[in-house]
Amino acid sequence: MTEEILVNVTPRETRVAVVENGMLQELHIERGWRRGVVGNIYKGKVQRVMPGMQAAFVEIGLERAAFLHAADIVKHNPVGEGEGDEAPLPPTPTRPIAELLREGQEIIVQVVKDPIGSKGARLTTQLSIPSRYLVLLPRTRVVGVSARIEDEGERARLKSLVTTLAPAGDNHGYIVRTNAESQPEEALAEDIGYLSRAWALIAEKSQSSKVGERVYEDLSLPLRAVRDLIRRDVEKVKVDSRETCERLRSFAAQYMPGLAEKIEHYTGARPIFDLYGVEDEIQRALDKEVPLKSGGYLVIDQTEAMTTIDVNTGSFLGQRNLEETVYRTNLEAAQSVARQLRLRNLGGIIIIDFIDMTDLEHRRQVLRQLEKALTRDHAKTTVYEFSPLGLVEMTRKRTTESLERQLSEACHECGGRGTLKTPETVTYEIFREIVRQVRQFDAARLLVIASPKVVARITDEESAAVAELEEFLGKSIRFQAEDQYAQEQFDVVLL
Repeated sequence: MTEEILVNVTPRETRVAVVENGMLQELHIERGWRRGVVGNIYKGKVQRVMPGMQAAFVEIGLERAAFLHAADIVKHNPVGEGEGDEAPLPPTPTRPIAELLREGQEIIVQVVKDPIGSKGARLTTQLSIPSRYLVLLPRTRVVGVSARIEDEGERARLKSLVTTLAPAGDNHGYIVRTNAESQPEEALAEDIGYLSRAWALIAEKSQSSKVGERVYEDLSLPLRAVRDLIRRDVEKVKVDSRETCERLRSFAAQYMPGLAEKIEHYTGARPIFDLYGVEDEIQRALDKEVPLKSGGYLVIDQTEAMTTIDVNTGSFLGQRNLEETVYRTNLEAAQSVARQLRLRNLGGIIIIDFIDMTDLEHRRQVLRQLEKALTRDHAKTTVYEFSPLGLVEMTRKRTTESLERQLSEACHECGGRGTLKTPETVTYEIFREIVRQVRQFDAARLLVIASPKVVARITDEESAAVAELEEFLGKSIRFQAEDQYAQEQFDVVLL
């Protein structure tokens, strides 16, 4: 497995691509005028407390008020960075929101989910400050180790080191991140020192800041990529901006000296994303259909409530029998689904409709393949067994908008439905509207303005119907084609 990280910098946009074995696996985008706010800490003010929802709306200076649930004030299991970290605390029942907050109260909060769609940002009062190897959990006194570090001896070593290195009298807890595996004592000591200084500044600024002010801002995308994405198996980080490259090298030299030499400035004449085929992959990631090498394909539909993925055999006939064909297609689809979830940054509830399999062992193998393919995903995922209807339900933690929502907007013609009313349907809507207008208002003549395709149909195929309508109403009707009108748009003007 070879892995490279590509950083493309333009004046108003930065993009980071994770490429494994020559294939794009992840894409992160940050635009200067619309940076994400996940990880930022604000001084907020409680705007409204809603006992029925066990939640409150908090003003933190963003366009929309943010949402804070009671469970995010008294958190049972604080975790860091969505890495499946474990840090169990004794279960504490969630108290009524009215006992925890009051309207007008000032409060320090951290954003855990960007505003998505019509929803405001999601907040927590359990602050967490990430570094390269650790996550600081202020005032929790717990040390946890990422569940992805499986070796028990290594888990014990890391936990003991962090407990020993923490400053005397330190009331804070720590999560040991996956990146810390096999790291020496000095590296963890540096991180603890950095986090202590960072928290001291945050605590000081929290006191002096006004409501709506940002107390702490997470790193910019290129620095976050170096902090969070560089692992030992990453071969190179290629950056097409000299200034950004120097900044990343300086950051790496300070916080992860062993990896600084992996960062290099890309000076090729060809754009870096073109060289690796990333631009083409981005275009394909916006399509609904995803072809499989076998000839099958996936159909991905993203809605407000969930994402559905349908697996189809397509032209794949197989070499043995139908069950074997279906099994092979589903195995390939499981790998492709895992990649598409990362690439498209799909989150929330995901329903996968694999092709029906009667063999229970085949079902188990497809599920194992999916789980195995998801192990490299940075986001936390949970996969459930096949349902009685043969569907696989899963969840994937999402903190930012999906790739499609970041790069696209709803079609102005269809309003995001993905379909348009036919010219025939619009024609009969126009006829009904003409009758409605004539019955309400008195006019000698009527002018109908519509799209060229609709007007062409009316004047050609529906000319007899128009003559009958004119005779029935005793009015003359004229039709005018307007290029600027969408297919479903029309106006009936009384003259």
